[in-house]
Amino acid sequence: MDKKTVDNKNVNKQYYPPVVAVLGHVDHGKTSLLDAIRKTNIAEREHGGITQKIGASEIEIMHDGKKRKITFIDTPGHEAFSHMRTRGVAAADIGLLVVSSVDGVMPQTKESIALLKNSKIPFIVVLTKSDDPNKLPDKAKQQLIKEKVLLEGYGGDVPFIEVSAKEGVNIKELLDLILLVFDLKNEANFYPFDANGAFMGIVIESKMDQRSGPRATVVIKNGKLKVRENIYSDRIKGKVRNMLSDIGKNLQEASVGEAVELLGFEKVPQVGSIVTNTPKELEALIYKDETKSLDPMDMFAEDQNMLSVVLCADTQGSIEAITNSMPEKVKFVIQKTGDIEVSDILFAKSIGAIVLGFNIKVKPEIVTLAKTEKVLIKTYNIIYEMIDEISDF
Repeated sequence: MDKKTVDNKNVNKQYYPPVVAVLGHVDHGKTSLLDAIRKTNIAEREHGGITQKIGASEIEIMHDGKKRKITFIDTPGHEAFSHMRTRGVAAADIGLLVVSSVDGVMPQTKESIALLKNSKIPFIVVLTKSDDPNKLPDKAKQQLIKEKVLLEGYGGDVPFIEVSAKEGVNIKELLDLILLVFDLKNEANFYPFDANGAFMGIVIESKMDQRSGPRATVVIKNGKLKVRENIYSDRIKGKVRNMLSDIGKNLQEASVGEAVELLGFEKVPQVGSIVTNTPKELEALIYKDETKSLDPMDMFAEDQNMLSVVLCADTQGSIEAITNSMPEKVKFVIQKTGDIEVSDILFAKSIGAIVLGFNIKVKPEIVTLAKTEKVLIKTYNIIYEMIDEISDF
């Protein structure tokens, strides 16, 4: 069935924004591609508006004479993406596999392929750097076929497109392709969403802010959410104090396909967790605490051969990526978002742990305390450097 048939069957249906996750090898052009996509946005942005770091962004384009929106997830890491499908619900509707036409398939490309296949969502191959004189797109395609990514025209049904973020080539065509894939995927009943149904979303990013408390970016998969509504995420409850868009605009309401940052959780929810405002089965988990209170020292009585680590990172997504990538010998005794504090150093000393920081700054007084207490602190800005170095401990 082609796009025209879909449109004719659903003339009066409401269009929902597809949620798109972008994956690929480092330096293959993911950031440049997203920047080029944002430049195509036809929606008016407030003068001087700055894109917020909420892990997602929304654009609006003209598609077949209609204004359509697309939400992009700035995937924080492969491991975090694997947690963005929970209880049968995927945070993203479509994936973009970004592959450089110059370098072809690389290790992280293979990881991305495996994750996209396991997520069971349709995906599009985006061959970047088509303006580069050293490009070898045919070689990249053959490498993808060897990885069992069966491209259209090569015996399969995975669509692909060559783009240049630098020159702006085929960016609009890519966005049209995303909408076509989304519409065809949902042709049976147009979209399997209900904007008037019970609210349900998925956390794609979260962190503890020293000023405003727990913050979580949520992709809405069903229903609507309004300010001042109660919210529940597994054992965590809250009330929406504020709801922000990707440009920091205060919202009173958000609907299917939108990504918003929520303030009001009592604690930081985990990436991949479900959020509702009508908890039902979740309510029992929130109010019935089945965990036992343990003496922290009991956790380490039988782990003399483990490397105990206190981890402080910028976001919950980073924590997910790090903790799921470390070797088995690493035991995370504390994992939290935010800066390294005095209590972290003293706790690390008491159990012989090291302290790791990711994408955070360490205050001079903390460095001094760590030296005095002989506690090792290491900070990183690249996850893979952290993993390689800790693996050698």
